[in-house]
This record gives sequence, structure tokens and C-alpha cells, in this order.
Amino acid sequence: MGKTGIEIPKIIFGTSYLGNLYRELSMDEKLALMREWFKVTEGKVVIDSAGKYGAGLALEVIGLGLEKLGIDPAQISISNKLGWYRVPLTANEQTFEPGAWANLEYDAVQKISYDGILECWDQGCQLLGKKYKPELVSVHDPDEYLASATDEADYAKRLEDILGGYKALFELKEKGEVKAVGIGSKDWKVIQHLYEQVKFDWVMFANKFTIYHHPTEILAFISQLNNDGVGIINSAIFNAGFLTGGKYFDYRVLNEVDPADRPLFKWRERFHSVCKKYNVEPGDACLKFALSAPQIDAVALNPSKPWRMEHSRKTLEKELPKAFWDELREKGIIEKNYPYL
Repeated sequence: MGKTGIEIPKIIFGTSYLGNLYRELSMDEKLALMREWFKVTEGKVVIDSAGKYGAGLALEVIGLGLEKLGIDPAQISISNKLGWYRVPLTANEQTFEPGAWANLEYDAVQKISYDGILECWDQGCQLLGKKYKPELVSVHDPDEYLASATDEADYAKRLEDILGGYKALFELKEKGEVKAVGIGSKDWKVIQHLYEQVKFDWVMFANKFTIYHHPTEILAFISQLNNDGVGIINSAIFNAGFLTGGKYFDYRVLNEVDPADRPLFKWRERFHSVCKKYNVEPGDACLKFALSAPQIDAVALNPSKPWRMEHSRKTLEKELPKAFWDELREKGIIEKNYPYL
């Protein structure tokens, strides 16, 4: 992947469901998901996790589960997004993202700064256990952290916090503690802005390079990153599930009668109509599109059921009809000048 020297498969796996996202899975269900990673992946398995996922529960489950499955550390590469730190739960529900996580025993607080990121790093390693250690690291959701600024002075302070966090991460890399430092963001322009000051080894785009959204500007930036040797991972390729029929679009529930949301429903109706005509599953089209730009190294998927991993693997092996892509262009469902496919 780019200049990282890390070989990654075309599909890497998210782990938020191991932290009880939306619902609590049993340990047997979580082990089944983890076991499937190694069944469907040739070579090293790469997973993406974070201290925010279940207030560290996902990291804890990963360490315990890999140990129980007898996985050699050389078989897996772990990415840990840093910035949230586990603390005791003192209320009836966690204070971060209330309603999103089920039956947690701990809470989490945000710590983004030079010292804060190192605290999160140490805790993350403890939760994973002595046997498994992250190879890839990043600051978690720097775009959201900046977007919470109350004024220009606060924005400047938050930017300083993020840059301090990255200073700490690159020091870990220099010491050989990690192999690569990157960034993940739902706002790709924040990646672009920070890239002017931080030369990342890899980047992860979330929600912003999908079959629905792929502006010329992001294509140009992706090409720039690729030319610089930066690894590129594409994630949230279903726009939080809406593109395949879900109710969430970029993590908010849409209202079909709201004039502001109606164009999205109309777009989806046209997209699904073309999919039906060519007997293509919408999710398969989303996956194939997400990897269509040759600069993209991998997509990150977050399946909650083992069978979906095998289905995704098979999707990568098949070609969708050229006429399908042509009609999507003709109907304006994808950009007419999109240079790939």
C-alpha cells in the first residue's frame, strides 16, 4: 500500500460491530465474524478498529478473539484510530454517541493532543493484549473535532491539538512501534488541508468516494496522493447504507417527504431501476465502483454477518456488464465524464 511497505488485500474489515454498534452480538457471533476474515482473505488480514468502538470493547474483543482462534500475529495487521480513551461509566448510558452503542460497561472521553494520543495508544495496546499490536495508526475523525470549534481561536487550538497528535504518532513510527501513520475523515477536504502540513503514509476516505458522490476534485486529489506514494483506502462506500436501501444517509435518517431529501430518494430509485434491469445487486455495484479508480488500494467493509464477506469476495472476481455502467452514465446516476469503468 503506497510507500508503507504493507501488503493489504482489496478488502479490509471494520470492527465497530465487535464494539456493540446498534446491538450487542454474542461472543460466539463475534468469533464467527473474526474467523471468516481469515477464510475469505488470501495473505494477511487487515482490520480497522478504534478506541471509540464500544469504548474500547472492540479492541478488547479483537485481542481475546484472535488469541482464542490461535491467530499468529504475522497473519494480521491492525489499524487503530486514536483519540478516544476508556473511562468508568457513571451514568445509565455512555456519554459519547448516545443511542449508538448497546450494553456498554465503560464510557469514553476524547483526548486529542500530543499527550492524549499517546495515552490512547498505550491504552489501546493494553486492551489488545501483549500478543497483538497495531501496525497502522491515525487520529480519529479530525474533521469532526475541527467542526466542533466555537470560533476561529478554538479552531486554531483544535488544529494545534491534531498536529500535536500526529507529532506523537510519527515519533512512534520513528521508534519502530508502528509501520505507518494515516488519516481517516468523512470530509475529504480536511484530509487535503492537513496534508499540506502532515505527509501521511495512507489516507481513508469515508462517504466521499462512492457511486453517488465522486466529484472531479476528489479524483484529482486521489491522483495527487497516488503520485506521492500515499496509500488510499475507501470506506463507507454505501453512504451509511442508503444506497442499498437503508434509512441512513451519511449517518442521518432521511425523510422522503422533506424537499431537501427527496432528490436522494429519486436518485436511488433510478439507480435501483437500472440495477434491476441488468440483474445487478446495488451493493455489488457500489463495491465495484468503489475500487474502480486504479489509485485506490482497498475498500473497508463493516459486515455484521459472516456470509457477506464471502459474497463481497466473489463480487470482486466478477465483471459487471459494460452496458450497465454506460446506462448509469447516460441517466446521470454516475458522472458522465467519470474516466474509469
